[in-house]
Amino acid sequence: MVYFERGSAQESFSAEDLKNGLFEALGKIGAKNKVLAVPPDYTRFPSRAGELTEFAWEFYGEKLTDILPALGTHSPMTDTQIAHMFGKTPRNLFRDHDWRNDVVTLGTVPAEFVKEVSGGAVDYPWPVQVNKLLVEGGFDLILSIGQVVPHEVVGMANYNKNIFVGTGGSEGINKSHFIGAAYGMEKMMGRADTPVRRVFNYGTEHFAKDMPVIYVLTVVGLNKKGNLQTYGLYIGDDFEVFDKTAKLSLEVNFEMVFKALQKVIVWLDPSEFKSTG
Repeated sequence: MVYFERGSAQESFSAEDLKNGLFEALGKIGAKNKVLAVPPDYTRFPSRAGELTEFAWEFYGEKLTDILPALGTHSPMTDTQIAHMFGKTPRNLFRDHDWRNDVVTLGTVPAEFVKEVSGGAVDYPWPVQVNKLLVEGGFDLILSIGQVVPHEVVGMANYNKNIFVGTGGSEGINKSHFIGAAYGMEKMMGRADTPVRRVFNYGTEHFAKDMPVIYVLTVVGLNKKGNLQTYGLYIGDDFEVFDKTAKLSLEVNFEMVFKALQKVIVWLDPSEFKSTG
């Protein structure tokens, strides 16, 4: 179900727009007693997820008891990063995802299914892993917050990737990334429906259907002046809301070329990509 949708290549969301859209959706969802927020870490700072998490805290107050940044295997966020990204959100709400020790396996996607969707590129089973807090925390709402943006090993980032990779374990993360690499990243970039996504969707449908996850998804890109602009906000609980967001992301985050590029120079922001320094 989609609780809020607004976006186009002409939209430009202010902070107040984001707050109003989020509050409208949360109002439709109804009262909740214990809420967990799962935003991205600092590597997704431009996503506006920090502001949206702060707005969620303003909406729920003391009922938002925990915030678990979707680190994957990244290092925990520093106090400086948390303050910069999440504003006035209380520091004591934040938890570190320990991908070595805090992971539970909900089930396993069969090797036969993985082989089928990957066109025979990979034929191993895939473990559906999440941080145990999501399962054992007693939450009646889990807000998965983040940006739908082109991604090299799944096609488009976010949706259930934020849960299964962002709060998953090394085996699930590494094996999912290898599925994408073996299948061919160039065949997946910018697509919502890919082999890796189908594996994630299988995990959602068969092993995580009872988890009370609502997805809060943004589309952010560079405008013609070279400045970041927020083009869309979509909030819902199923693949439909992700698919709608991905279509807009494809429109504003891609520049199509007619022939292969021979040489590309890429600059990596050292404040975001710390390990490359």
